[in-house]
Amino acid sequence: MVKRKNRCSFCGRSEDEVALLLTGMNGFICDDCVRQAEQIISENTAGKAHKKPGTGLDMHDIPKPRDIKAFLDQYVIGQDSAKRYLSVAVYNHYKRLSQPEDDDVEIEKSNIIMVGATGTGKTLMARTIAKLLNVPFTIVDATIFTEAGYVGEDVESILTRLLQVADYDLPATERGIVFIDEIDKIARKQDNPSITRDVSGEGVQQGLLKLLEGSIVNVPPKGGRKHPDQDYIHVDTRNILFICGGAFDGIERKIAQRLNTHVVGYDSIQNQQRIDTKDLMKYIVPQDLKSFGLIPEIIGRLPVLTHLNPLDREALRRILTEPKNSLVRQQIKLFAMDGIKLTFEEGALDYIVDKAVEYKLGARGLRSIMETIMTEAQYNAPSEQAKELTITRQYAEEQIERNEKMKPSAVF
Repeated sequence: MVKRKNRCSFCGRSEDEVALLLTGMNGFICDDCVRQAEQIISENTAGKAHKKPGTGLDMHDIPKPRDIKAFLDQYVIGQDSAKRYLSVAVYNHYKRLSQPEDDDVEIEKSNIIMVGATGTGKTLMARTIAKLLNVPFTIVDATIFTEAGYVGEDVESILTRLLQVADYDLPATERGIVFIDEIDKIARKQDNPSITRDVSGEGVQQGLLKLLEGSIVNVPPKGGRKHPDQDYIHVDTRNILFICGGAFDGIERKIAQRLNTHVVGYDSIQNQQRIDTKDLMKYIVPQDLKSFGLIPEIIGRLPVLTHLNPLDREALRRILTEPKNSLVRQQIKLFAMDGIKLTFEEGALDYIVDKAVEYKLGARGLRSIMETIMTEAQYNAPSEQAKELTITRQYAEEQIERNEKMKPSAVF
């Protein structure tokens, strides 16, 4: 009877073909496979000494504030002040995640609130930063939330969406970024007590407190309402960065009331001369948010306050052509896919900007006008033989006038 030779469970070689064969509980491994396994482990763990367990972050991989701002400059025109605040806050947040656990000085989280009119770039900046850092990122609308127990979504659904974006990778979720849009829509309706509950205003603000501060939250894996027999995912929000944005329409009146402390006399005239009345948003302070209707507790959990400047004609003109994903480049790309070379005359671009200023909808107004002008060309050009198309000012004016005649009540 021939004795069966032991073989390596990994490479299959017999004990006669290797220098050493180690015996395990249910298998064997040769010395060559041990060396290869050690090499693979070394290659995959090299350079991870700076990483904090559970975060997957390396301080050498995190871009510096200047690099973050330079990346934002490629996609967002202007808003230098907001970019600086955002870059520093995000960089400090990820430095905090890389801090050793045994450090005596614990760095606290700095959530951000951005105030600016619609179409000034709040959502775009948050999305661009998430793209740069390659972390889970989600945008939620504050208007859908109500106080727990009422019709609407609970605030915990924010984390459900972040989990879904991260493919239910819990460590990745716990270092992600959440952008809460329309935060101004959950402002307290009035300061005076009422017999009715403010379930979609102050009630939602109270529910957000524990998420912003940092706590262990029970999250339904599939969203929806909680019920006693449900299995929950326990998400720690201490390391999730929250960026809130809102237009805060009408807050300029609150700022003006605060700045105009002397309503009569020579001093009031001097103060008025020093104040830029065309852009009162630059003078915003947390006190103005409180006057608008945010509760002091939530303002305290959003320590980084920055504003976005209103877009003037020059900024709108640059937005149209300069960013990597500018509207002009998008249209050129769309037509290039049909083999058509598209060009815009300077007069046509100036006309688009003039209309955007007239409609007062910021960068979003540019897209509405561009789509109106290009719809007819997008419909006809793919079926025609022409390989070049030039958009003139006259053509742009004709398309806008045609649209206004067809829809006299249309508002961009």
